[in-house]
Amino acid sequence: MFSAVAVAAGLAIAASCRWAWWRPKIQGLPVLMYHKIGDAPRSSPLKQLWVAAADFRRQLRHLKGLGYAPLSFSELRDAELGKIPMPQKPVLITFDDGYANNHELAFPILKELNLKANIFLVCAGMGDASGWDKKIEPALPLMTWAQARELQDSGLIEFGSHTLSHRRLSALSLEDARGELMESKKRLEQTLGREIIAFAYPYGDGADRPELRRLAREAGYRYDFSIEPGVSPWPWDPDSQALARLPILGQDTIIDFHLKLTRGRAKLKNPLNALKRRLA
Repeated sequence: MFSAVAVAAGLAIAASCRWAWWRPKIQGLPVLMYHKIGDAPRSSPLKQLWVAAADFRRQLRHLKGLGYAPLSFSELRDAELGKIPMPQKPVLITFDDGYANNHELAFPILKELNLKANIFLVCAGMGDASGWDKKIEPALPLMTWAQARELQDSGLIEFGSHTLSHRRLSALSLEDARGELMESKKRLEQTLGREIIAFAYPYGDGADRPELRRLAREAGYRYDFSIEPGVSPWPWDPDSQALARLPILGQDTIIDFHLKLTRGRAKLKNPLNALKRRLA
């Protein structure tokens, strides 16, 4: 019969394998990455990308309770330039794609808690539906331009670009990739009347390609974001790599969320690896 000490040791080892609680707390800029808020369709193979509204509220309350200050992209820039003070515990809340559920479910919770967030829009799909994952999951409604303006006017939401059509940039010629980067920025600025300074690579594709990162800088983006998990050092060196993000997934417990925020990772394995293979 195992002794109590042996059982306790076994549980500790199991916890170490499952959670990265033993990792030291890290300094830098945590960037949370969400996609869809709500209940995932029962048959969806992309359930990881859905975060239930109740879980989203719980996570934001935890974030607020820990003293984190969510910033907009422009506030991050102004703090970087010394125009405003940088909070002691800055964080970015980001959403990819601009789904209608960001407006319908995420925004009311952000408003309730008075927290700022940022949404990367696929501007050619505004008011239509996502089609880039249709071989895996049915297309989902994207927010309209009117909804985007409503969010922007609230003062809580700022927008970035997620390209014109959500194509994999590394699969395009450099000229076509430049068009995706520049045209999306142009349309967003013309329609929303605000400078667009941030960009996120669809699927994270191209974030490790110097020539594509150079195109993003030439297009006028100050910040570019990958989907690689982690916390980026701050001050950030834009010549080193795109800003890392912390993928918040549907199966994450509040322990997972806390460890991602404070340790840069909850589990030893990258939870997006299987998803990347599915989307390849």
